[in-house]
Amino acid sequence: MEWIEWIGYIASLIVLVSLVMKSLKKLRIINLFGALVFALYALMITSFPVFLMNIGIVIINLYYLKQMYGSKDYFELIEINSTDAFALAFIEYYKEDIKTYMPLKESVLKDSTYRYMIVRNMNPAGLFIAQAIDKEKLEITLDYATPHYQDFKTGPYVFTKINQTFKMQGYKKLIAYAEHDSHHKYLTRMGFEKYPNETDNKYLKTL
Repeated sequence: MEWIEWIGYIASLIVLVSLVMKSLKKLRIINLFGALVFALYALMITSFPVFLMNIGIVIINLYYLKQMYGSKDYFELIEINSTDAFALAFIEYYKEDIKTYMPLKESVLKDSTYRYMIVRNMNPAGLFIAQAIDKEKLEITLDYATPHYQDFKTGPYVFTKINQTFKMQGYKKLIAYAEHDSHHKYLTRMGFEKYPNETDNKYLKTL
């Protein structure tokens, strides 16, 4: 019976891990897997109430995951100014989470050339801020999506939109700095490459 109990412990751990996920999609995927393991455990110990409850959780997670993957999101980039009160409050509220991905300067809005609030399904989903280095290069000083929208849907929309805008204004290169592994992976997925002959945390994207 001891190895069967370990299956129960593993299922409990998976469900517990799912609850600390910031992304709702990740939460449901991991919770779905945990519920499946719990259902298997319930069959092994012949606990049908526990089995039925977890099968119900599996069905609920599948339902919402199907909606998440099947639904079409509405996106918009809204240009803001360097003193926008909502953007300042947004940065203050999410600053600790932002710092887990990238450096954050208090003057990031003030020192910027381009500032956009990212709207997704009419909800504020993030900020994109860039500063001109010269006539051809821009440095991305903030590219952040809120925890609920960190699912790699926001990024592709933003870069498709800004690529067109910046190319029309004569810019040819985007530069970004990554301090954390998750940000390295994100930049790579967005088409950035490590900057040649520079430090490992500097990335380049040609428009």
